[in-house]
Amino acid sequence: MFVLELTYIAPMERIDAALAEHVAWLDAHYASGVFIASGRKDPRDGGIIIAVGDDRAKMEEITKSDPFTVAGVCEYTITKFIATKTAEPLAVYREELPS
Repeated sequence: MFVLELTYIAPMERIDAALAEHVAWLDAHYASGVFIASGRKDPRDGGIIIAVGDDRAKMEEITKSDPFTVAGVCEYTITKFIATKTAEPLAVYREELPS
């Protein structure tokens, strides 16, 4: 699993101008099963996406395709983690520690 943290690097009016495209991009990745949760940070200086996968290069590719990235209004930090514990509704995403 990955935590994709985006930080805004442009004025809010530029963020808002790209928001509809960003939401459509999010929807596409939810539909593909890669994203399982997302939302704005509070205060509103970026956002967080929880993504399923084991390929960091794939996550980098996905974040580079975000309309926010394309518009130059955010930067991403990508953190991989092993979800060994989850709430019961997320049990399907639990992982084993490598040997």
